[in-house]
Amino acid sequence: MNPMPAEGRAPLPLLDTDVLRTFVAIAESGSFTRAARQVFRTPSALSMQIKRLEETLGQSLFVREARRVRLTPEGELLLGYGRRLLSLNEEAVTQFLAPSLEGRVSLGTTDDVGARTLPGILAQFARSHPAVEVNVVVGSSREMLARLDAGELDLVVCTAGTQDPSMPVEWVHSEPLVWAGREGGMAAQRSPLPVALAHQGCPWRQAALDALDHAGLSYRIAYTCEHCAGQEAAMLADLAVAPFPLGLVRPPLRRIDGGALPPLGDYQLALARRQGLGDAGEALATRVVEAFGTASG
Repeated sequence: MNPMPAEGRAPLPLLDTDVLRTFVAIAESGSFTRAARQVFRTPSALSMQIKRLEETLGQSLFVREARRVRLTPEGELLLGYGRRLLSLNEEAVTQFLAPSLEGRVSLGTTDDVGARTLPGILAQFARSHPAVEVNVVVGSSREMLARLDAGELDLVVCTAGTQDPSMPVEWVHSEPLVWAGREGGMAAQRSPLPVALAHQGCPWRQAALDALDHAGLSYRIAYTCEHCAGQEAAMLADLAVAPFPLGLVRPPLRRIDGGALPPLGDYQLALARRQGLGDAGEALATRVVEAFGTASG
């Protein structure tokens, strides 16, 4: 319901929560394309939403550059309001609809998920279920799944394909696995090709080695890292290229295009649950699935 206008004045427009959510996603990701994957719409649909929002406010909110977008001063001001409005909206709805939960949930995850998706999941879950304690453990998929099987963890977000085939999982995310390197770097032109890979058993590593061997390309394993941050460091130093989920490739890294390197297929994530998971664990599992979107098989 619009607020009653002062006599002789038109009512002020109300900001749509869905549009604000889109605006915040673009601002935080720096890309219409990445934001589109987060809110499960097309980049063109997001462009239309932002155009209408800019027309409503009479201000330009983004400066569009070749590989990214950045906020105008007016956009930076709106970002603060947008975050607070979305948080307040969720708090109000939760107050009436969310059941009161207590307890403790242990969540295992890989470091790539921890770097980009986990902060939002934890923030939203804490607002909706403040009495639930969440214990987060970061490690390899195989390690986390072993701890789940041992009863040490309640939930695990793992790279698909690392779990025992008999273990029931829920597919929650899929995106291209691509070759990445430093913008303007020379690592991709070197022969043999220097590559930075994760630990033994990581599907990224196996996909890269299989693709290079199948293509008959000369390569050398220049760096082996326990976490994807190590691969990123090698790429930033222009010492190697690496297989990386597309959503993690951000400036000054770039996707290596042009068919110079063989395709790697898709990178998929799955959610595994402990048997007998309680209400608090199920609530967190629901939040994880919502954060990644509709499960894909």
